[in-house]
Amino acid sequence: MHTVHGRRPAAPTIAAMTPRELTPREIVAELDKYIIGQADAKRAVAIAVRNRWRRQRLEGDLACEVSPRNIIMIGPTGVGKTEIARRLSRLVDAPFIKVEATKFTEVGYHGRDVDSMIRDLLDLAIKMVRTEQAETVKARAQEAVEQRLVSILLGREPSAGGYVSADESEMGGEETSRTTRDRMLERLRQGVFDDREIELTMRETQSIPLFGGMGPDQLDPGVSSMLEQLMPTRHKMRKVSVREARRLLLEEETDKLIDRDKMIQQAINRTEQSGIIFLDEIDKIAASAKGSSAGADVSRQGVQRDLLPIVEGSSVATRHGMVQTDHILFIAAGAFHSATVSDLMPELQGRFPIRVELAGLTRDDFIRILREPEHSLLKQQQALLGTEGLTIEIEEDAIDAMADIAARANATMENIGARRLMTIVERLFEKISFEAPDMPARGETRVRITAAMVGEELESIVADEDLSRFVL
Repeated sequence: MHTVHGRRPAAPTIAAMTPRELTPREIVAELDKYIIGQADAKRAVAIAVRNRWRRQRLEGDLACEVSPRNIIMIGPTGVGKTEIARRLSRLVDAPFIKVEATKFTEVGYHGRDVDSMIRDLLDLAIKMVRTEQAETVKARAQEAVEQRLVSILLGREPSAGGYVSADESEMGGEETSRTTRDRMLERLRQGVFDDREIELTMRETQSIPLFGGMGPDQLDPGVSSMLEQLMPTRHKMRKVSVREARRLLLEEETDKLIDRDKMIQQAINRTEQSGIIFLDEIDKIAASAKGSSAGADVSRQGVQRDLLPIVEGSSVATRHGMVQTDHILFIAAGAFHSATVSDLMPELQGRFPIRVELAGLTRDDFIRILREPEHSLLKQQQALLGTEGLTIEIEEDAIDAMADIAARANATMENIGARRLMTIVERLFEKISFEAPDMPARGETRVRITAAMVGEELESIVADEDLSRFVL
């Protein structure tokens, strides 16, 4: 562990704010487009996200004292816990990662330590900030790329490492006069040379080797940073088209124009003030009161102990610097079939003050899931088969029949919630998907899905309980 206690987090800055200042009502409305029901969970995450914006409007010490209202979502599998997190990540313009609690182990055991999720969150924030800064320097980078491509096309020998600077590119000569360069540049912009092959010398940084089966993310951040500096930069000659060279050189020129130190500092600030971590399968690290193997319980308790300081607020060492976790929002979720929330350490329970229980899905919910979302499973199938020239029409009774079968299958077998619908839809369309490429040639361009067809394809499987366990 590389966590440090006691340091007071810096006051948030306006630069760390989320540009998309969605209200709770707007967030719930967006989630409603893709997720059926679970109003309590949607409201909880919407309020938590909005509270972050509110805190960033506060000043001085008060802003530092307002801690995030971490959430724990409880509900059976397939009811929308992970989907809420997935959709939320697209709504908020903030660093957001989803991690599985089961991949962490106590320090000293084989596996990833919990600090790695903060490092992953920071890496994501760095990518976000780099993308934003790349847009601001895009015009200058494109101009530099064009000058380099003109020099290469005119046959100028590149300097060491294959690099031709903009200044070098503009240096005149008998064979590369200003007029010649201008004509070449104009033709380059017109796409005349896009398919021509040229040779590029690209810089390649070698990856850090594995030590005793450990990857770079499992090494001490200081050791990892030192090894990165020790690894030599290699140059590799590549033959590529001008079109591909434009893309490769744009990345290289963009990196030269971006202030890396400023980018990292902005990313750390954004991680600390706006970061969100969705911790899935948290019930798997709860030590069940019903009893389990002693070794497993030791590891689970260890993960909880390691997780506690990060959720409480501490400093985590990364290769880019220290990251404060005091204001990172944690949203945990778990089915809690064989354990309960009370099986978690009391201190960890206290760091998740908001608990939301998600209800199991019913037949009516399945009908709405098939009909209402913008990109429902049935709409996806219609779009996929539409690429083969087929028009798929689905009767309302057929949707009811699919919901009936899903509800019955969940009742008689393991309840996997809405995931059952995916299995049923795939099974229903299996034959059509196989025949689809050949159907238009036979004059079959329209397929109607009826309740009778659903029954014919699926009823026999549901009736045979042993077979349904394998198929559905």
